[in-house]
Amino acid sequence: MGEMSVGHIQATGETVLANARVVLRDEVVRGSVRVRDGRIVSVDAGAGVPPGALDLGGDLLIPGLIELHTDNLERHIQPRPKVDWPHAAAIQAHDGELASVGITTVFDAMRVGSVISGGRTDYRKYARPLASELMQARSKGMLRISHFLHLRAEVCSETLVDELGEFGAEDRVGILSIMDHTPGQRQFRDLAKLKDYVCGKHGMNEAEFADHVAGLTAIHARLGEAHEAGAVAAAQRLGAVLASHDDTVREHVVVSAGHGVRLAEFPTTVEAAQACHDHGIAVMMGAPNLIRGGSHSGNVAAAELAEKGLLDILSSDYVPSALITSAFLLADLWDDLPRAVATVTASPARATGLEDRGVIAEGLLADMVRVAHIDGVPVIRGVWSHGRQVG
Repeated sequence: MGEMSVGHIQATGETVLANARVVLRDEVVRGSVRVRDGRIVSVDAGAGVPPGALDLGGDLLIPGLIELHTDNLERHIQPRPKVDWPHAAAIQAHDGELASVGITTVFDAMRVGSVISGGRTDYRKYARPLASELMQARSKGMLRISHFLHLRAEVCSETLVDELGEFGAEDRVGILSIMDHTPGQRQFRDLAKLKDYVCGKHGMNEAEFADHVAGLTAIHARLGEAHEAGAVAAAQRLGAVLASHDDTVREHVVVSAGHGVRLAEFPTTVEAAQACHDHGIAVMMGAPNLIRGGSHSGNVAAAELAEKGLLDILSSDYVPSALITSAFLLADLWDDLPRAVATVTASPARATGLEDRGVIAEGLLADMVRVAHIDGVPVIRGVWSHGRQVG
C-alpha cells in the first residue's frame, strides 16, 4: 500500500541517533540508528556517540506508532455540538496532536452512511468532502505524518451504498470496517447502556430515545442486509482491508470470515475474540479500555484478552495519547517490551499491508519515537516521520 496521496515531506541528508536502547522486533539492543533520505540505512550495536550524532542518552527508540481507528479528526472538526470548526485548521491540529504523542501513521476514521429522515443532524454526510480536504492538505505538504483513510461503513443508515460509491482507488482507502449500531445488538446490546450514551451525548428525553431506537431498528430491517453486502463489495473494489466491528458471538465471526475480514475491531466477548483467532483474524482492542481497566460499554476488558493471548493490536480510539501509554502497560503485563510495542507498530502495519514501516530495520521508513521511561510513565522526547523530526 502506498501513501494516501503524493507530497509527504521527508528529510534529506544523513542523521544518526546514537546511544539508544533500540527496540527491535524481538529484542532491545544498545546502539545507534543511521538514517539517510527518510530511510533507515543501518542499525549498529554499541553505546558510542559518533561525531555529529544525536546522543539519546540511553532513552528507548521505538518504531513510530501506527493508529488504525481514531475518531480524533471528527473531534477537531466538531469540538462542540453544532460547531463546525474551519477544516484546514482542524486537520492540521489533529495531525500535530498525533505527531506529539508518537503516532507517525494514522488511518483517519470517517463514517459513511447517513440518516437523513426524522431531522437527524448527527448522522449527516461528511466523509467525502472531508477526505478531499485531507488529501489536499497532504498533497501540499501541510501535514507532519502519514495519513490513510478508514471508512466506517454504517449498515444502519439510509445512504451507505451511495456514499461508498463516491470513493475510488485514487483515494487510497486502507481500511473499510462494517459497522452496525442497530440498538439492541453488538456494542449496544444493552439498551440501558445505549440510553446513557445517547441521551448524555444528545440530550434526548425518554420519548425521543424511544423514537431513536424504533427509527434505527426499522432502517436496519429495511436496508441492513443490502448495506452489508454493499460494504463488502466496496472493500473489494477499493482494495481496502475489510474489518468487522463489535463482534459478540462466534456466529458473527463466522460471517465476518466468510466476507474476507482480516481485522476485528473491538470484539465484545472472549468468545468472539477466540473465534477471530481460530479464523486467522487479528484482534484489535481500545487502549482506553486497557488503561481504564474495562470497556465504557460494559464489554470484555482488553486486559483479559491480553492475558489469554487474544490481543494483537491496540488503537487509541478516542484518546490519542492512550496508544503509547497502553503499550507500556502491556509491556508490564507481558514482561515483554518488544511484544507490547509490536501491538502499536509491527502488528497494525502487517494487518494493513504496510511493509515499509512498523519495525526499526534497514531499508524501512525512518519513523521512530524517542521515549524515556520515568516512574513508570512513557515520556516522548522526539518523533521522526520519514526521517524528519516532527515532535
